[in-house]
Amino acid sequence: MPYFMPSHPAPPGAPPPRTGRGGRWSHGVRHLAAVVALVTGAALAGPGTAGAAPAEPMADGARTAAALERVTAFGANPGNLNMYVHRPPALPANAPVVVALHGCTQSAQVYSDNSGLDTFADRHGFLVVYAETTTANNANKCFNWFQPGDTRRGQGEAASIRQMVAHAATAYGTDVDQVHVTGLSAGGAMTSVMLAAYPEVFAAGAVVAGIPYGCGVDVVSAFGCMSPGTDRTPAAWAQAVRDAYPGFTGPWPRVAIWHGDNDPTVVPRNADELRDQWTAVHGLGQSPDRTSTVGPNSTRRSEYLSAGGGSVVEVNRVPGIAHGTPVDPGTGGEQCGATGTQHFIDSICSSHWITRFFGLDGSTTPEPPVDPPTEPTACWTADNYEHVRAGRATTTGGHVHAKGSGLHLGLYNTFVTHTLKESPAGHYVLADGTCP
Repeated sequence: MPYFMPSHPAPPGAPPPRTGRGGRWSHGVRHLAAVVALVTGAALAGPGTAGAAPAEPMADGARTAAALERVTAFGANPGNLNMYVHRPPALPANAPVVVALHGCTQSAQVYSDNSGLDTFADRHGFLVVYAETTTANNANKCFNWFQPGDTRRGQGEAASIRQMVAHAATAYGTDVDQVHVTGLSAGGAMTSVMLAAYPEVFAAGAVVAGIPYGCGVDVVSAFGCMSPGTDRTPAAWAQAVRDAYPGFTGPWPRVAIWHGDNDPTVVPRNADELRDQWTAVHGLGQSPDRTSTVGPNSTRRSEYLSAGGGSVVEVNRVPGIAHGTPVDPGTGGEQCGATGTQHFIDSICSSHWITRFFGLDGSTTPEPPVDPPTEPTACWTADNYEHVRAGRATTTGGHVHAKGSGLHLGLYNTFVTHTLKESPAGHYVLADGTCP
């Protein structure tokens, strides 16, 4: 069936679910083409799906998915969401909870079948609460992460998800001090919403291919947040979080950020802005305290530590993948998920590492070797248009400058090509012919 890109709000021209917002989008021919594809419902094709699995039936031998348990009457449900749970056969008393939020056009069952979260819930004994939106809320079944009526404390979809957490505590005896949230794309952006609007509820969150809290307030600004992204100071981003629950002084949730290096839908700049937002909320700088590589594909991990040495913000940059949840099908201890549905990409089992970040795996396995406290070097060769689109450069008056260093790269077009080296994160220098 046609597949709208996850994390996109209902595109201009589609029937809006709750408001009449819409508008013109004009950020160049290539971006306009992407929007036209969304409006017409064209299937994803070409460069935008590099690294993504084609839609096809689940392969023989894949993990047999169990039907989720539907939960009704979990609260007033002002956001008109559905609640499902995956309950392990032997759920212990005072079990932790992970709230899981799907991407656009997906469902709770699709996210359950492919993300791998249920594997670790069964292994380590935690409840997974799957919130699900519908076309009654959003034409593309996206969580409304960009609509103020759904992103404020006590309102709309955010309030419905909060009610699911409260219901889990009373109905399943879960531990209110061990509640976590994660999601893909629109669900990742909604994860940011829940961490900001209800910081006292969630101990930690993991944003996969998502967007900082407070970036979009309507359809037009939402597209801008996704691509080319919105560059704000760490202080400004942090203030948006603090404004979501005025007077709250902490402790703030810990946050893990996962993003594909080649994501054309929600550009990698959003990982940098999310890092800026949550490190500033925690009163930390934006240079990592510890870096390493993890998983079979050498995902680059940067950690930002509290005064006590614990990792409170973590950025995982997944090489070579586009827009989706990284999974690694198989039966190994660090494997999970399935790739039978678009936007679950064979790469690294992010759910394994997210479960570990949440502190739910009970593992005593030593962490991977730690590199010196500098961001691992990455090199990017592209035209100036692509550097700006990916958040490695900015444009002013038709000219392009490398982000961080401010080096002049020439005119803003597709004809000038440069290699940029990133080190530390968010700081780019010219490396034509010299990058390893």
